[in-house]
Amino acid sequence: MNNQVIQFVRCGEIMEVRNVPPTRTLLELLRDDLNCTGTKEGCNEGDCGACIVVLGEAQGEKIHYSAVNSCIRMAHSVNGLALWTAEDLAAPDGALHPAQQAIVDCHGSQCGFCTPGFVMSLFGMYQNHVAQGHAITRELAQEELSGNLCRCTGYRPILDAAQRMASLPQPASDATKTLQKLEQIAQAGQAREADFSYKSPKTLSDLLSARTQHPIAQIVAGCTDVGLWVNKLHRNFEQVLDVSGVAELRQIADQDNTLTIGAAVKLTDAFAALVANRPQLHTFATRFAGLPVRNSGTLGGNIANGSPIGDSMPLLISLGASVVLASERGQREMPLERLYTGYRQNVMAADEVLAFIQVPKASPGELVRIYKISKRFDDDISAICLALNLHIVDGQVASASIGVGGVAATPVRAVQTEAALTGQPWNPATVAQATATLRAEFSPISDMRASADYRVQVLGNLLQRFWLESQGATGINLECFTLEGVQA
Repeated sequence: MNNQVIQFVRCGEIMEVRNVPPTRTLLELLRDDLNCTGTKEGCNEGDCGACIVVLGEAQGEKIHYSAVNSCIRMAHSVNGLALWTAEDLAAPDGALHPAQQAIVDCHGSQCGFCTPGFVMSLFGMYQNHVAQGHAITRELAQEELSGNLCRCTGYRPILDAAQRMASLPQPASDATKTLQKLEQIAQAGQAREADFSYKSPKTLSDLLSARTQHPIAQIVAGCTDVGLWVNKLHRNFEQVLDVSGVAELRQIADQDNTLTIGAAVKLTDAFAALVANRPQLHTFATRFAGLPVRNSGTLGGNIANGSPIGDSMPLLISLGASVVLASERGQREMPLERLYTGYRQNVMAADEVLAFIQVPKASPGELVRIYKISKRFDDDISAICLALNLHIVDGQVASASIGVGGVAATPVRAVQTEAALTGQPWNPATVAQATATLRAEFSPISDMRASADYRVQVLGNLLQRFWLESQGATGINLECFTLEGVQA
């Protein structure tokens, strides 16, 4: 039996639960153990948003709110955080929160199954924007609701509700009390027992020590992949090592020529740093899963998992990123693409962890684009991901760096295509030759997302698009189009 105590703040009070298995999900804890059935189970794999709850974390004198999928979040991961579910938003006198009232006013609920998840996403949006005095635009609402699916196709009134929230009376804030309770948990040392069923070190040295002592423990961060293994493959882990609380791994260092991103930095924050340096990556960043997945998942987790269709790796490969592996024996650094040895296999020793990602910052003459091809525009897994980084000097390709996903057992660098471009004039003839080289460089498989022939053809098409965009062509992708009559 697991005797570790899980402590979190809910409705302004500290809650404690015991005897929770290390791989029990937050959704199971809520519905089955705490009888909070307002949170729904839909897909059970982080795709539909019916299970969304909001987590709060103290950041100085404020609380940062994150909408997350409870179905793929481990219950132990909320230790020391604040938690809100759909049952927690209304005032004691029954007055609805603006997120709830706006849904009612705008007729945003149809069958109702997805509604609790939408309301929680709206609550997170309200706390992070409206409560801070910022407006919610239509574009922002579409981006931040990307992790919620409505099977009744009722999106318009829900988007209306997102914008209406700001016009409703602002509820009383319980932030001060919540912060006091979070501090109380922190000062109490979280009252965690000594057994190792679920360990959450707070420093890098403690993490490396734990990894040395328990090399077979399953490492988790946001659990956006491990949660799938638990729910869909019915895998169980007796020992779980959670790196998401390690202080050093939660930092982003902006140095002169490099961004150093800790492996436990949430995808939301990691992409924000990358977009701040390269604004053209904004659309790609918002298409990397839905916001609740980005709020839980970490950049280091996506890289370490090593899926051939993990979208961050092709981008980082094209940017010349390297990874730093750490153990009690020391650290070593290598180009990201050299991390992988096969399908979801890597060079990390049993006592090593992925600690940092080093990303060179944008340089003069750089031309960067990344293309994600998927069956659904938002919240979907890629069939093909192509990232290109060219330096054009006086009409010639001075250097080329290309990362590709979905064409091999691992994320890969298109070295032959890079060679076909480097030193050549940037013109249609060079692009045509490079297109042929790119199509011949890989032998992708056919699967449920795309056929091999489709992948080969699309790779070349994307390089052609890259050429056209470099020449100022417009109206050739979805980013160029807006729906007429949509409220801004």
